[in-house]
Amino acid sequence: MKKIVYTLLFIAVCQLILNAPVSAQANDNAAISPDDGLFESDKIIDITLSGSTKDLLNERGEDSKLYPVTLSYLHENGEEIVIKAQAKTRGHFRKLRGNCIYPPVLLTFSPGDSLAKTSFKEQVNLKLVMPCKGDDFVVYEWLVYKLYNLVTPHSFNARLVRVKLNNSKNNKTESPFYGILLEEEKQMARRNGLISVTKRLRPEQTNSAAFLNMAVFQYLAGNVDWSIQYLQNIKLLAADSNAVPIAIPYDFDHSGLVNAPYALPAEELEMTSVRQRRYRGFCIADMKTFDSSIALFNRIKNDIYDLYNNCTEINEKYKKATRQYLDEFYTTINTPAKLEKEFGYPCDKKGTGNIIIGGLKVQKQQ
Repeated sequence: MKKIVYTLLFIAVCQLILNAPVSAQANDNAAISPDDGLFESDKIIDITLSGSTKDLLNERGEDSKLYPVTLSYLHENGEEIVIKAQAKTRGHFRKLRGNCIYPPVLLTFSPGDSLAKTSFKEQVNLKLVMPCKGDDFVVYEWLVYKLYNLVTPHSFNARLVRVKLNNSKNNKTESPFYGILLEEEKQMARRNGLISVTKRLRPEQTNSAAFLNMAVFQYLAGNVDWSIQYLQNIKLLAADSNAVPIAIPYDFDHSGLVNAPYALPAEELEMTSVRQRRYRGFCIADMKTFDSSIALFNRIKNDIYDLYNNCTEINEKYKKATRQYLDEFYTTINTPAKLEKEFGYPCDKKGTGNIIIGGLKVQKQQ
């Protein structure tokens, strides 16, 4: 009789385990098979941020408060992964309520077993770019990050995500929108065998080949919102603290390729719109100096066009406009007269090539 009872109890326990809700099993993230790393795939991740999300996004001042949140997404086998984190708003222009609907967010994770087999393994501080004036422009900016990945591995990885916000105070979940998860600076440096450095330098004092490729890329993207001198939307990486650093760009929402409705070039640059290109490097009189960079961009031309042509998240109208914008770039770099006019602009003492962008301010180069 006892044997029969024990057998029945054993069967009942097994049934309870097999019928347990997926989310309950998935709370033990260490028990599941490993996910790919966050930036090892371009597949869009659907994530849900739960917590006091309304209070979090209302933090628009200089000293933002940290809020506990949970980030959840579905593992490739369908199980729900739930990760505890902290979040705060960040940024400058996009943090201001008058500029953007949502401020950018910084997610902070605590390393441990709960992250080990998730897509967020090895992540500590992760930037989440939120929509400013419509999430189409988030996708456009993500594509600019992907474009620069084609230029050089000395670039930030970016992952496109669909975000749901769940406010724990009323259990209300907003409709999903696009966001971008950006690779941490230290992680990007480590991936390239380099370290981050912070120095006040002139462009000529950085790695010359890398700088020219970066500056030509910025011209391609129609981005003038950057400077080496003030580290405006630029990070510096080097082999060590004494080595010549490499300049690495980020934040492309003010570029012509994105063409966000709020994006305007600095008034001092005397430009009509961000779609108007302006080469922002230093004065180089000999156009042959650009030969290597031009060869690089010609070599990856088909990959750049394919990046946009094959993207299913953008419409045909935007694809057509982007192809035309790219056509203009390639016509310029492969026409000697146009190349000299555009890339020789910093040598014009009467032009605005001596303007340095420093955040929301501009300064005359001394």
